[in-house]
Amino acid sequence: MLKRKLIIPLLRAPHSAEYKAKGVGVGLAWAMTPLVGIQMWLVFMTWIIAKKVFRWHFSLALGIAWTWVTNVFTLPPVYYLFYVTGQLLRGNFNSIGGYQNLKEIIEKTFLSDLSFMDQWLLFFKLLLQDWGISMMIGCIPFSVLFGVLGYRMTLSFEQKRLKRKLLKQRQLNGTIDTAQ
Repeated sequence: MLKRKLIIPLLRAPHSAEYKAKGVGVGLAWAMTPLVGIQMWLVFMTWIIAKKVFRWHFSLALGIAWTWVTNVFTLPPVYYLFYVTGQLLRGNFNSIGGYQNLKEIIEKTFLSDLSFMDQWLLFFKLLLQDWGISMMIGCIPFSVLFGVLGYRMTLSFEQKRLKRKLLKQRQLNGTIDTAQ
């Protein structure tokens, strides 16, 4: 599924390597925030602002697709990682709550009889009260790191792929020219 949702759109996009790499970088930067549920919207807003204000262009489709790295299934461990990192950055070495605490918050909200919307509202309320500040601070290094790595790795991958494609075309043209 990852290949179909993330890699194939990257391979099929007809744009330059730089354009694609910027999209992946922006998508991964937003993916590494505790804002699951609005990350795609944030990529869209970034795209509009970047395009209109800074004349900076990137692949909106790839940016949106790469936010899917974090999702409902990856949410607990990623949120915990953000929380622990935030606590460490804030100097709260002795007050790091256990993973069990986050698991209880998730169970309290999603295994209840509340409506879907009420579950999410309660979930985010509990997170903001108990974990929010640390998670927002803790996500910053991951957002920057994954954004930059995503950009660089995609750019390198696309440049190498383009070189292989050009080499293959030259070899085919050389074979055709030699045969004539």
